[in-house]
Formats: sequence, C-alpha cells, structure tokens
Amino acid sequence: MAQKKKKYWLIISLALFVVYIFAATQPIPEERILIPRWLSSTESGYPVPIANDTASISSAGTEETGAAYIPFRLGSHFGYVDDSGNFALNRRQEEYLSISDDKWAEYAAKTELIEIRSPRGEDLLRLEKARGYPLFLDNRTFLISDEGNTLSALDDEGNRLWTYDFAAPLTCIDAAAGLILTGSLDGVVEVLDSAGKRIFSFVPGGSRLAAIYGCAISRDGERLGIISGIDDQRFLLLEHFGIPGSGEYKVSYHEFLEDGFRREVPISFIDNDSRIVFERQGALSIYEINNRVSRRIPLKGELIALDVEGSSGLLFVVTSQSELQKQLVAISLPGTIIMEAPFKSGDVFLGRRGSRLYLGGGSTLTSFELGRK
Repeated sequence: MAQKKKKYWLIISLALFVVYIFAATQPIPEERILIPRWLSSTESGYPVPIANDTASISSAGTEETGAAYIPFRLGSHFGYVDDSGNFALNRRQEEYLSISDDKWAEYAAKTELIEIRSPRGEDLLRLEKARGYPLFLDNRTFLISDEGNTLSALDDEGNRLWTYDFAAPLTCIDAAAGLILTGSLDGVVEVLDSAGKRIFSFVPGGSRLAAIYGCAISRDGERLGIISGIDDQRFLLLEHFGIPGSGEYKVSYHEFLEDGFRREVPISFIDNDSRIVFERQGALSIYEINNRVSRRIPLKGELIALDVEGSSGLLFVVTSQSELQKQLVAISLPGTIIMEAPFKSGDVFLGRRGSRLYLGGGSTLTSFELGRK
C-alpha cells in the first residue's frame, strides 16, 4: 500500500514539473512546438509516458537521435537513459565522476585504481597506479595528473601511448579530429596531434591577467574558440591556414567581453560548426562564422546548461536566477529568444540529440520532441 501511494505521488509530482514548464511558455513561431514524451524519476527508476499522439509531428521531429543512450548527471544521481525513458544505468554518485556517451568512471581524490565501465555498467578497463583522473574526449581516454599539468593518452588496454607535460595546470581541454586543444593557467593555448606532439602554441595576451578560461575545437579541427584573460576578458576565433595538418592557426576575429569570469566559461561550436556560442556577463554571445557577425543575447541569470548541438535552427539554454529559480530559454538562430519557461529546481540537466530535448530538474528527467502542429 505504501509503495502504491509513493508511486501515485511520484506521478503527480512529475506531471506538475511538466505543467510548470509549459504554463509559462511563449508561442514558438512557425508553429514549432515542444511535445512532451515521457518522464522518468531517478528515485523510482521507471518512465511515465505523457504523450502518445505522433500524428502531429512533422518530418522535423523524425531526425536520428544519435547514440543509443544519453548520459546524465542530476543531483546525487548519474547514469544513462534511452529514448524511451528507461535507465540503462541509474546510480547514486558517491565520488568524483567522468562520463561520456560510451563510458564512465567514478573515482576518489588521489586514487591509484580507476575502473572504467560501459553505459550498462560492464567493466571495460582497470587502471592501476593511475595517479590522476580520467577524461573521455573524441572517443578516446585520457588521464590528467593530480596536479593538472600532465596529460596522457591511453589505449584500449590502459597503456600510456604518450605523455605531455605542461608548464602550468590546465584550465580547459577539448578534442576533435584527432587533435587536442588545451588552455592553461599561464595563458598559453596549445594544440597536440594524435601522437602527443605539440603542433601549435599561442599566447593571446591583451589582458591584465593571463589565463585561459574556455576553449573549443571544431569537429574538423579547422577552428579554435578561446576565452582568455581578465581585465579585459576576450573571445578569439582562430582558423587554420596553410597545408593540412601543418598546425598553423591565425586569429580571424576577437572581441572584448567586459570584466568576464574567474572560472571556466562555457563555449562550444554549434549548428554543424557554422556558429560558436559562449557565455559573457549577463548574456550569451553567438558568433556566425560565415557572416562574421557577433550577436549578444541578454539572459536573466547565470548560464548553467547549454545545448551544444544548436541544430534545426534552435538553441536551448538553462539559466539560474537563484538557488531554486531556473529558466529554460529557447533561441531561434541566429539570435532571437522565442521562449522563456521558468521552473523550480536546485539541480538541472539539459541534453540534446537531434530532434529530442532532455531536461532534468530535482529527481525528474523529461523528454521533449521538436515538432510542428
């Protein structure tokens, strides 16, 4: 009886979460809509369907959703959920966590044993005497030293393929197309090739305090996005020139960003690498690479979650105005806010796979599909 009552109140709370989201939404132009599909609770572990009518979904809602499982971190839980809302893995987080589309590892500080596992929890790799923490990027496994100034690439058996020592601790890292882009506390940007050889080094300068606070590399490795410095903070876009693989990049655009942040700044290439998006004081910036146009979109609160796809002409973000007050924001590219939906939650998750949007608050994960009436 107690279990049945718990399930009843769970369904009520999940439904209220969705109602609260949509009660404040604004109409989306061209009859673009978000269709709720299911809710799943990290506490109960099972999905609750909330929409079954697929007749209203046009071809815009039939895109491939990508990988089979969506990795999530929400509150005290983490794991993987599929397109139907069923959990492949749903665990309470006890220690530090690294997670990607196809592997994860939970580990303690100063640990010497790291166990890397699959989305369903199977053992993939044991790293003994690791003396660092794992990082999963570009379908590869890396190990960063406890001091944060040494990077090693590992093979499928956990052997070190190469190790690179930096002059200062890393503050950001990204990888694509076999390349690794890093930024460090001393204000140096470096690009390493697949063999761990440095092929590019750059010091942006131009600020009173030198440090790299954000970095992103395009999927083809042709462009680099950098957030650097304090007083003033700057955004820089670097583009490759010369022969392929030469490691030659030059600044094609830069912009001052007021006082900036003394923390890592979210930055990502979106919309098939045609734009780059990043946070700035009180706003989101979207730079159009082909048109060389920078747009500033004011936001209410601090950016806490970013849709790194930005596909189908839409970009979603979540902002925080207080510990509990959050807001889902939909932006029509190139830069018009078309929806603002406030909701209450201390913890937030935002994910995107093609036509599917995944939003988490409290202990609840919700799936929406982009469609048309």
